[in-house]
Amino acid sequence: MSTISATQMQPTHHSLILGFFYAALAAALWSLITPFSRELFDCGVTPLATAFWRPLFGGLCFAAYAAATGCLRVPFRDGLLMFAIGGIVGALMFGSFQVSIDKSGGATAVVLLYTAPAWVAILSRLLFHEGISKTKLCAIAIALLGVILVSLSGGSHSQSFSTVGIVCGLASGFGYAAYFPYTFWFVRKYRVQTIYTYAFLGSATFLLPFSLPLETGYSLYVWAQLVGMSVFTNFLAYIALGLSLKRISQVQSAVIGNIEPVLGTFWVWLFFDENFSLIGWFGCAFIMMAVFLLTLEKSARIAQ
Repeated sequence: MSTISATQMQPTHHSLILGFFYAALAAALWSLITPFSRELFDCGVTPLATAFWRPLFGGLCFAAYAAATGCLRVPFRDGLLMFAIGGIVGALMFGSFQVSIDKSGGATAVVLLYTAPAWVAILSRLLFHEGISKTKLCAIAIALLGVILVSLSGGSHSQSFSTVGIVCGLASGFGYAAYFPYTFWFVRKYRVQTIYTYAFLGSATFLLPFSLPLETGYSLYVWAQLVGMSVFTNFLAYIALGLSLKRISQVQSAVIGNIEPVLGTFWVWLFFDENFSLIGWFGCAFIMMAVFLLTLEKSARIAQ
C-alpha cells in the first residue's frame, strides 16, 4: 500500500517544472517590495503608512478569494487567534521591514530579512525543542558575522550607519521566521487564503495606530503604487507560493526563494543607485551562505 501511494505521489517532470516556476515567481514578486517602497517613500508616503496599506489591500484580496471559495468563516476562537497572532507577527515584519528600507536602504533590508532561517533554528529550539546541530550553530555564527559586516558597511542607502535600520532589519527577519510556526499550526485546519485573510487584516489593524494621522489624499499614481504593491507582493506572491508547494517540497521552494534578496538588491541598484561597499558585499555573502547551509542541512535530514 505504501509503495502504491509513493508511486502515485511521485511528481511528474511537468509538475516539477511548474513547481520551480511558481517558486521563482513568488520570489520575484516579493523582490518588488524594495523598489515599490523606495518609490512610495520618494512620493511622500511614510514607511509605516506603506506598511499599513500593504497588508490591508492584500488582506482584502485574500478575503474576497476566501469568500469566493467558501472558506472565510471559521470558529470565533480560531479566527481571533489567527487575527491576533498572525496580526502581531505580520505587523512586526511589515512595519520593521519598511523602516529598515528607509533608514538603511532596500538592499540592506532585504539581506537582513534573510536572517530568518537563523531565527527559525532558534525558534524551533525554543518552541518545539528541536536540537541545534553543529551545522546550525555554524550557520548562525556565519549569519551573525554577516550582520556585523553589513552593519559596519553603513548599509546600502547612504553608507552611514543606522542603528534603527539594522535593528529593524533583524526584527523583520524575526517576524518572517515567526510566520513559519504560525502557518504550520493553522495550515493543518484551514486553507491558505483563510489563514492570510485573518493574518493580513490583523497586521493592518495593529499597524494602524502607528500610521496615524493616516493620509488619504494621495495622487492616483500613489494609490496605484500602493494597490500594485499589495496585489503583487502580498496576494499573488502567496498564491504562487501555495501553487509551488503543491508540486515541490518546502526545501526546494526555499532554495529557489533565495533569488529574492538577489533580485531585491538588483532592483534598487538599477533604479535607485543603491550599492554596498566591499565589506557590505562580504556581509551579504556570509548571510546567504548561512541560509544555504541551513537549507541544505534540512534537505539532507528529509532525505534520510
